[in-house]
Order: sequence, then C-alpha cells, then structure tokens
Amino acid sequence: MGFPETASGTRLPSADPGKRYLLYLHIPYCVALCPFCSFHRVEFKKDSAQRYFDALRQEIDRVTDSGFGFDELYIGGGTPTVMPDELISTLGLLRKRHRLKQISVETNPIDLDSGKLPALREAGVSRLSVGVQSFDDELLHEMQRFDKYGSGNDIRCHLRHAKGIFETLNVDMIFNFPHQTEASLRRDLEILVDEPGVDQVSFYPLMSVTSTKKKMRKTMGQVDYSRERDLYRIIAEHMLKAGYTRSSAWCFSRQSGMFDEYIVEREEYLGLGSGAFSYLDGSLYSSTFSINHYLQLVEAGKTGTVRRRDMTERDQMRYYLLMQLFSGSLKKAATEERFGGRFERVLWPELAGLRTIGAVRDADGMLELTESGYYLWIVLMREFFTGVNSLREDMRHNIARETRILPAH
Repeated sequence: MGFPETASGTRLPSADPGKRYLLYLHIPYCVALCPFCSFHRVEFKKDSAQRYFDALRQEIDRVTDSGFGFDELYIGGGTPTVMPDELISTLGLLRKRHRLKQISVETNPIDLDSGKLPALREAGVSRLSVGVQSFDDELLHEMQRFDKYGSGNDIRCHLRHAKGIFETLNVDMIFNFPHQTEASLRRDLEILVDEPGVDQVSFYPLMSVTSTKKKMRKTMGQVDYSRERDLYRIIAEHMLKAGYTRSSAWCFSRQSGMFDEYIVEREEYLGLGSGAFSYLDGSLYSSTFSINHYLQLVEAGKTGTVRRRDMTERDQMRYYLLMQLFSGSLKKAATEERFGGRFERVLWPELAGLRTIGAVRDADGMLELTESGYYLWIVLMREFFTGVNSLREDMRHNIARETRILPAH
C-alpha cells in the first residue's frame, strides 16, 4: 500500500463541529522490548518520556482548539502507564476539555501493583487492558518477559489487584507461539476463566515482520501457521462454553463494553503521538515514527503528521467490510445507505466469493460470519496488521539511537 510522505506537520482535515470523534493516543515507551512485538515502541527513558508527554498535551490542546471534539479515548503503546502521574495529568486535560464517555488504557502486569489503579479509575479510566501473552513460564522466558514481569503465578497475583476497580478488565493473550503446546494453551484458558476479575480476553495470533523474525527464531523458534486454525478452535470453544461472547473474531467478553478494535465501531478516528494513525474523510494519516522529529514538530507549533493516503471509494468499502465483519456481522441496509446504495454492486466479487466458500451467511438483514468465517477473519486481520506493522517498520528512523541521545530542549 502506497503511503506518500507529505510536508512535515501536515494539517489534518477540518473537524465536523457536530461530530464527536474517537481519539487514540500512542505512548511508545516500554521497560522491556519483547522480541515478537512489532508495534512502535522504544526503551523507556525518563527524560525523553517526560518531554514526550509534554508535547502530547500540546498536540491535544492544538487539535481541540481547531474544533475536534472527542467522546471516547484509547491509549496504547508501548506501555502508557510507564509514568502514571504524567498519564493522569494527560487524562485530566482531556476530561477538562472533552466529555469522554469511555477511556481505555493499556498496561503491563507489574504496573498493577503500583498503587496507582484507584487514581487511574478516579481519572476516568473505564477499561484497563493488561498485556499478559501467556501464563506459561517457559514461554515467558522465551518472550524475555519473565525477568521483567514475573512468572505466570506472579501475573495472576498482579491481576487480582485490579479486580473490581474498572468497568472492564481485559487481558491480552497471544496464541501460536512456536513452542506453545495444546496443553499449555488449555491451561492458559482455564486460568483466565477461573479468574473472576477478568471480564474480557483478547487472543491475538502471533504476528511478525522482517525486523522481528530473526530475533524470534533465535529466542522463540520458527512459527508454524499450519496449526493456527486448531489452536483458534480450542480458544473459541473454551471461551464460548465458559459463557463469554465474541466482541470480535479474537475478543471474548463476559459483558458488553469497550474492546481493543475501536476501528470496528468507529469508522473515523484521530491518532496523536509518534507512530499514531488517523482515518478521516476517507484518508489515512500517519504521524512521524521518529520521536525526535515528533517533538520538534509539535514544539514548533505543528502537528506530528507526515504521511497521507487518499483511499478510493472501493478501498473504503473493502476497509469497511473488513472491519465490520471482524465484529461478526454487518448491517446491510445501513451499509448501503453509508455508500449511497453502491456497496453490494461494487464489491460483488468479494461478497460472492465469501458466500461461495461459506465464510458468511445472510440472515435478517445482516451479513454474518460463519464459524469458518471467524477463522478466515483471524487470518485476514493478522495479515492486515502485519501489513500495518511492516509499514511501521519502514517508517522507523534511528529509534534505538535517538532514545539514548535526545537533543536538549
């Protein structure tokens, strides 16, 4: 996918004054860099992170002054809770300037013992998403998470600290690690279901890009995609039998609420911070992946946006189809209205193919995924995010070096 570079600090489109948008904030800092992770993240350095939070608040004020209003907020990374006081200060600014109905924040297990959880709840956080990945100690060692975040039993203890504090406690897991056995996966599932405080579980298939494959092979082994379907079947059967429902193809919830794939429910969103994406008025935008560049742009009074891709109507339709069916269903009448009655006519080859292979069915004005369709969407979304992560990889510039040597403010 082409993603042309634009003038640094490119202006975003004008906000619709009658519309409330979803806001995504990216905090790229982590205390440990997992070998499998291809998201935009850098090693935590306090001085760099302090300056970054300051710039992020400047950018929030700037887009607010330009007319953007927000009613929902997701903060991801990286690990947004690496500096809890800075995070809470940022939340305070946003709640002062916007009527936020829901706030989701990502974190890691060790931050659950920081004593900051009640403060996060008081700051408006309604959903806390904890990156666990697995409770298997051998896999945690291979992921290089054991020393930083503790054993599987340690993680379970950490999770209990968050029980009942937030409206939704989500646990992020990964399946199809090279050395993950069915027995290991089933044990993870039993632990999750037995933990009464876990309201939601997101099971992501293992993803990789060029920059992570070599390190993954060295520390974790070679990925075997031929067993991915069977492992997903085990997950889905176990979670559904335990009383969870699907919020998306890979997210299972005990109750309704927020879930990670906000792009399913909100077609348009604004992303702020280094490495954040936005989708507005049929165009995809990206901010710079260079933290130095991001700081320089924002401190000069500009946005962090440096790339833009205008999507054709067909591109927009295919993106809409992918995201809507990820949640399990698509409302046909509303979709036709959204695209002026052209959706089925323009995408008839894709829709006919999905019906032919039995991935979707028509039911009561809806297009729904079948059981085999859910796994197909796991594959499609894995490839979609792998493509996004490959784009992230291409756009990173001297990240490891620049987080050690930041120019003076």
